[in-house]
Amino acid sequence: MCGFVGIINKDGKIADSSLLNKMSSVIKHRGPDGEGIFIDGSVGFYHMRLSIIDLSTGDQPMTYRECTIVYNGEIYNYIELRNDLIKKGHNFITSSDTEVLLHMYIEYGDNFINDLNGMFAFIIYDKLKNRLIVAKDHFGIKPLYWYQDNNRIVFGSEIKAIIQHPDVMIEPDRNNLNEYLTFQYILGEGTMFKNISRLLPGHYMIFNLSAGSSEKVKYWEPDFKIDRYHTEEYFIVRLGEILDQTISQQLRSDVPLGSYLSGGLDSSFVTIFAASKYKEQFKSFTGAFQEGPEFNELEYAKVAAKAASSQLYEVFPTEEQFIDLLPKLIWHLDEPVAGPGVFPQYIVSKLASEHVKVVLGGQGGDEIFGGYTRYLVAYLEQAIKGAIYETNEEKEHIVSLQSILPNLPYLKSYAPMFKWFMEKEVFEPMDRRYFRLINRMGSLASYLTKDFMAEYNGGEIYENYSSIFNHPDTLSFFNKMTHFDMLTSLRGLLQVEDRVSMAVSLESRVPLLDRRIVDLISHMPAGMKFKGGEMKYLLKRTIKDIVPKKIMNRKEKMGFPVPLHLWARNKAKGFILDTLLSHESRRRNIIDSKYVEKLVTSERPFGRDLWGILCLELWFQQFIDLHH
Repeated sequence: MCGFVGIINKDGKIADSSLLNKMSSVIKHRGPDGEGIFIDGSVGFYHMRLSIIDLSTGDQPMTYRECTIVYNGEIYNYIELRNDLIKKGHNFITSSDTEVLLHMYIEYGDNFINDLNGMFAFIIYDKLKNRLIVAKDHFGIKPLYWYQDNNRIVFGSEIKAIIQHPDVMIEPDRNNLNEYLTFQYILGEGTMFKNISRLLPGHYMIFNLSAGSSEKVKYWEPDFKIDRYHTEEYFIVRLGEILDQTISQQLRSDVPLGSYLSGGLDSSFVTIFAASKYKEQFKSFTGAFQEGPEFNELEYAKVAAKAASSQLYEVFPTEEQFIDLLPKLIWHLDEPVAGPGVFPQYIVSKLASEHVKVVLGGQGGDEIFGGYTRYLVAYLEQAIKGAIYETNEEKEHIVSLQSILPNLPYLKSYAPMFKWFMEKEVFEPMDRRYFRLINRMGSLASYLTKDFMAEYNGGEIYENYSSIFNHPDTLSFFNKMTHFDMLTSLRGLLQVEDRVSMAVSLESRVPLLDRRIVDLISHMPAGMKFKGGEMKYLLKRTIKDIVPKKIMNRKEKMGFPVPLHLWARNKAKGFILDTLLSHESRRRNIIDSKYVEKLVTSERPFGRDLWGILCLELWFQQFIDLHH
């Protein structure tokens, strides 16, 4: 895992090595093991390395046949690709996956990206063709940002590196600010910074430096060409085979490796399966809060660790650490995203970094296999609607009222959500109903100023949402929901995953996010993968003999809850009020200061309103105020 920056001066000026060094200095945490610079006239790269594979060679920037690469990530099938290239006459100097990427480009051209299995973000500079190919992995696991004006293109693994360039103006993007407040993530390629974009998952860009032109190419996204030939048993067997292959490949490392272990289904399976294949004592890392059982799933983590014969390391994040670390965490994140779980994730990552250099986790399982309770809430309404009107919008009977009944106990702790969901717009079209489930502006709007809300364009935000939600060629509500989440909210979760691990120079791997798994699942009939409204139905059937029954039979879902509502009434209250009622915050005229005290004292358990506003204000202070 690494970090890099790049400058391409379109006006022909020589790339400035001191500027490249300055830009890279703010992301040294991504690569403390080595660094290198490359300058060829107006093209310049700087790379910082976290050594995981081929510790002695494999340094970057790396050049082969007039092509130079800077790269962040891991190609898990690099050994297989390397062997194929050797058969075609290629000779290798290193045993790194970086060199394999260069040879793949030379051999196959741009299409080589389709053969990669891994997490990656890279730039290849082809001197002979005077072009760049800039690529990102299928799911956006690894970050890559860019800025362009008439004179230059600037790249960086993190936004904070790009804004070190003196010609990059630092301004908030109002439209994307509105999207953040609506979803707590941004839908498209934009960021919270005006004119700074992210490369989208499953995309690469070609920059023709001679012509001064660029082209975006989507090389992959999930599709829903349904395979009606194969049986459920076939899909279970095939999924098991792919899981075996992907976890085996992701155990490849020349440094110590362990896992995150929450006690949930996904991390438990990954830990148990990985430990069974690891040649040494496997180590896992978990965290919990001591504020009450609703913030602690340690008992399940211990069950999984015992099944894996893994050594379990525990940590208990505190309110004092939250107050002390949150501004630093917002700086690491670059943008205000996701929920307060970023704080305990960072604490667990820090613990892991003291024992291993690579961790495996269960991220992505909810989006791929359908693990969010809101999917069940949405389908309960669909089942009621179908029973009343004797209709079925999906043209395939996925969930009936009778079939969903055994799974309703999962909603026990989500009864308030279901009550709120059914208060308005009952039985409206699917896109309207799912928007209600993920739109966070409902209660949040009352804490924002009238001036700000007067410029809030909810219609435009809904259209942006709808264009993604209704994009896939499928009638299935389940497919539309999971596809939307995979393309949008998952990016925010992966941003957290990347930043909290990289902040402590730790590589995080997510074996469930394998293209082969998603291709298999997306081609399944929806009724087969969400049978009776059972969340993660197919995954559970596949791993039922691996994961202990105590975990398999869990009815509640935690997701690393943070007792923020309790802390807001305790020691953290002063920190929160000082942040939200500061002179700078009032001057922004976004948060209505008259209601801040009410927000702090009335935040509901596991609510996101307070977090959304606190995270936003700290972002303004860290990135906008400090640079003006």
